Amino acid sequence: MASVDIIDVKKNFGAHPVIKGVNVRIEDGEFVILVGPSGCGKSTLLRMLAGLEHVTAGEIKIGDRVVNDLPPKDRDIAMVFQNYALYPHMTVAENMAFSLKLKNAPRAEIETKVRPAAEILGLTAYLDRYPRQLSGGQRQRVAMGRAIVRDPQVFLFDEPLSNLDAKLRVSMRTEIKNLHQRLTTTTVYVTHDQIEAMTMADKIVVMQDGRVEQIGAPLELYDRPNNLFVAGFIGSPAMNMLSGKLDTNDATRFITHDGVVLPVSGSRPEALGRQLVYGARPEAIHLGGDVMLEVIVIEPTGSESQVLGRIGTTDVTCVFRERVTVRPGEKIPVSIDPKAVHLFDAASGERLSA
Repeated sequence: MASVDIIDVKKNFGAHPVIKGVNVRIEDGEFVILVGPSGCGKSTLLRMLAGLEHVTAGEIKIGDRVVNDLPPKDRDIAMVFQNYALYPHMTVAENMAFSLKLKNAPRAEIETKVRPAAEILGLTAYLDRYPRQLSGGQRQRVAMGRAIVRDPQVFLFDEPLSNLDAKLRVSMRTEIKNLHQRLTTTTVYVTHDQIEAMTMADKIVVMQDGRVEQIGAPLELYDRPNNLFVAGFIGSPAMNMLSGKLDTNDATRFITHDGVVLPVSGSRPEALGRQLVYGARPEAIHLGGDVMLEVIVIEPTGSESQVLGRIGTTDVTCVFRERVTVRPGEKIPVSIDPKAVHLFDAASGERLSA
C-alpha cells in the first residue's frame, strides 16, 4: 500500500487544457472518489495515475516515487475498467491469473493468489466458466479479482458500475466498499454518480472543468459546500436555491426576488445589498409554518414523501417524513430550518461564512 500525491498536475490535448493544476493528497489506505459531470477531467486524471496518459506538467507520486515517466506495468497499480476488459477465450481463473502468468509466476503462487481472491468475491464456483457464461455483476467481480491477485499498492476504478442495472449497482457498491475494508489498499475511484461517491468514499474530490472545486469527507461536502457548484452537485435531491437579498432592516430575513420572506440564522450585515442565493436542502423544509408552498407533484416512497412544489415563482423539492395527502395545485404552509440554510454570493458562487 502507498499514499498518492498529485502535485499541480496539468494536462493539455494539443493547445486545449483539460486538467488545470490539480493538487490532491491521498493517504495510505484511503478510499478516494473523483466525482464530477462528464467532461470535467476525472477520467483523464485517473488515466494519468495509471500511466495511460502523459502528464503535461506537475508531478504524480505513488509512495515516495515520482511516476510521471514510468510505464503502467512499473507503477504497482491495478485498474478496473468500465467495460470489464475480460478475455473471452479465457476462463475466470485464467483471466484472474493473466497478469501473474505474464510475470512467469510459478503455478503454486498463482493458485495461492487466485483461490483466495475468488473466495473473497464469491467466484469459486465459476472459476472454470467463460465470461459469456456470467452475468454483468459476475464479470465485474472477475475484473476486480484480476486486480486483487496483483496485490498492488493502489487500486484504480474507472466508473466500474456504470454498465450495471440500478439494483445491481447498489449491491456492487456494498461489495466494493467491503472489499476495501478487508484489503485496506489505497483506492482511487472515478464516477459521475454522486450517490456512489457519498456512500462509498472516505474522501471525495469534486471536479469541474479540469479543476478541483472541493475536497472533503462526504458529509463535510454535504453540510458545508464551498460554492454553488458543489452545493448543487452533492446531494440527491439537489439543494434548493432561491435568488434574492437580505432585508436591509433585518439581516436575519432573506427576501426572494419575488418578495417571499425566508429565515436566516444569525446576522450577516456584510452581505447587505449584495445579490445572494439562498440554499436549503430538501429535508430542511418542514410541514407547518408561514411560508406557502404550492404543490406540483407528490412522490410517496413509503418511508417519506418527496414533494415538488413552488415557493413564490421558484420550484423547490421537499422531503417530508410525514405522509402528505394534499392534491397538486393546493398550497400548504411550510417552514425552513434557518440553521440549515446556506447563503452564497450570486456573482462569485462562493458560500458566505456562517
